[in-house]
Order: sequence, then C-alpha cells, then structure tokens
Amino acid sequence: MRPISHVHLRVIERPESSVQGKPVNKWELLRELSKAQVAFEVSERDLTVLQGLLSFFPNDALGGNAEMVVFPSNKAICERLNGMPASTMRRHLARLVEAGLLMRRDSPNGKRYVRKTGEERVAFGFDLSPLYCRSEEIARAAEAVREAEERIRRLREIVSLMRRDLAALADFGEEIQPGFGFWDELRDTAALTARALRRKLSLADLAACRDELEALLDKARNLIDGPETEEMNTNDDRFERHYHNSNTDPIDLEPALEKGGAAAGAPDEDTEAPGAEVEEAETRSLPKIPLHLVIAACPSLKTFYQGDIRHWHQLFDAACHVRPAMGISASAWEEAQRFMGPEQASIVLAAILERFSDIRSPGGYLRALTSKAAAGEFSCGPMVMALMSRRTAA
Repeated sequence: MRPISHVHLRVIERPESSVQGKPVNKWELLRELSKAQVAFEVSERDLTVLQGLLSFFPNDALGGNAEMVVFPSNKAICERLNGMPASTMRRHLARLVEAGLLMRRDSPNGKRYVRKTGEERVAFGFDLSPLYCRSEEIARAAEAVREAEERIRRLREIVSLMRRDLAALADFGEEIQPGFGFWDELRDTAALTARALRRKLSLADLAACRDELEALLDKARNLIDGPETEEMNTNDDRFERHYHNSNTDPIDLEPALEKGGAAAGAPDEDTEAPGAEVEEAETRSLPKIPLHLVIAACPSLKTFYQGDIRHWHQLFDAACHVRPAMGISASAWEEAQRFMGPEQASIVLAAILERFSDIRSPGGYLRALTSKAAAGEFSCGPMVMALMSRRTAA
C-alpha cells in the first residue's frame, strides 16, 4: 500500500470538499496524467475509469470553490464505461485510490448521495480533490516524460545518421584501400544498427550504440585522412579552386530575404510548408560536397558548438543545438530535413548562421529553400562555395 502524502492528509483533514486555488481543466489534467501514468503507477484502464468519474463532474474545471465529490452509482459508472463489469470497475477504482488520485467519502450506510440540510450540502462518493491537489506534480511528471522522449528521439536521429555515415565511409574506404577487412566490419555494424533501430530502444541502449559507432567512425576517419589519402584531399582542394575560377558570380543568399529587402513570395515562419510526400531520410545519399569544406566555409558554427564536427551526424547535432537560438521553429527545421535530408538541411542552417546578420527572417529563408528542395530545384553546394568565395575575397 502506497503511503499517504502530506497533500493527502491536508485534503482528508478538511471538513469541506472544496479546495481553494487556481482552477484546472479536468480533461487537460487527465491528458497530463496519461502522459505521466508510469510515474503514478496507473494503467490505461485505470485512467479510463477516472475519465468516467470526471464525466460526472459538471464543470470543466476542478478547483476554486467547486465541490469535487461525484456520487454516481456503480451501475451508472459501468454504463458510462460502455458496460465494464462492476468487479473490474471496482478494482480500477481501488488502484486510483491507492495511487492517491481519488479519495472515498463514505456515507454511514455505504451509499453515494448528496444530502441538503438548509443551506448546507454534504456529498458522499468519490472526492476528486487529491487529483486536483496533485495537478502541479502531475504536470511536472508529464513534462519530464516529454523531455525524456525528446532526448530519445534526438539520440535516435543521431544514431541513424551515424549508421549512414558509417556505411558511406565503408564504401569510400573500399575505393581507396581495397580488400581491407575493416571496411567489412563497418558494413556489418551499419547493417546491425539498422536492424536494431527497427525496435524501440531505450536511452541507455541508444547511448551505447552511439558510443560504439563514434569509435568506429573516428577510426575510419583517421584511416581515410591518413597519408595514403592525401591525394583525395588534394582533389577536394582542386575542386574548390575549380569552382572559384569557373564561377565569377557564385550563388549567394537570396537578397529578397536579407535585411531591408522584400520577401518576394517567400513564406514566413507561420506559412504552411510544402506537404508533398518525399522519400525517407534513410534512403538519401550523403551530400557530394566534402564535410571539411562546409566547416571551412561556415566557421561560425564552431563558435556556438563546442563538440567535434568530423562526421555528418556531428554536423547535424551542432545544427540542432544552434537552431533554437537562431529563431527557427521546430516545424521549419523538420520540413527542411524532410525535403533536403538531415545532412543537407544542416549545411543550409550552418550557411544561414554564417550570414545571420544579413538575413531578415532566418525561418522564412529556410522555408523558401525548403520549397525549392521540394521542387527539386535546390542544391547546397553553390551556397557553400559562395561563402568560400566571400572568405577568400575578405
């Protein structure tokens, strides 16, 4: 039996059933409790019975001066619950009482009713005051659950990107060092990770997976960035010089969305983003532009993110970290990932950060580029090369 808290004792000691305080919407409170049900050790069926009891409370809000005792008969409760057996209903009621969310106010004969004597009114039944008194506790528990879910979602995205990064490095490593068994190990790990991500993994499982992939990615990157790949880096430099020499007018950020310009046709932060269906991020290939060129073109990102950025998943983590501070909404960011892929969306966000002082509406600008990506008319390469040109000219 769960011990009764001080909150419960205060409710029991009060002779009346009303509790002073700010009213709380009963259905919002039930939704919060549903989110935090594990913390209060109640099941979905328990909450279904609680929902039935709340439906007998005439007001939408609990609290204030309202009396919070409901007194339906067992038959009425079972009918409200679509014919739930009385024995089952009583079992769930007992769990709600044990959890400290309800309190019984029994009459001398055990019946539930309301009795009026002059202006006095005494009700016998189920007191909802404990639920109301714990509303702040319930809200905090629900918020903690949401934060935990967000951490899991974010970590799952990072692990998914790391898996793709690992597979791409394995293919690239095979090209420059054929027959090296380590590349097969990378492919096998990437395949096993993809299989594991089909399941619902805990935060600890995802963290362990991230650490394993991080070690393999660092080892692969060190091998690829070694002396034997100097020619590869030289080719990247040649590609960069070729772009600068052959593009005298590189594509820059659109003037229409820079400070002082008119946002000609560009959707702002509240505008609906494109809704066409696109392929899942898992099927996208990594950007063609080398990551080290992105970092060189967008050094401001390192000012706001202290971690290493040697792999695409780390660029994505950095973009997620700095996005709220840029005033870009979560919906705009999610749409950009959907139509561009998480890596290219991260490149675009880093480029926007680099020209942040020149852009009137970062969120609107990102949505405009997302619209172009949805129409197949956008590539982040010219944007990065334009920033490289600016740095070279400075």
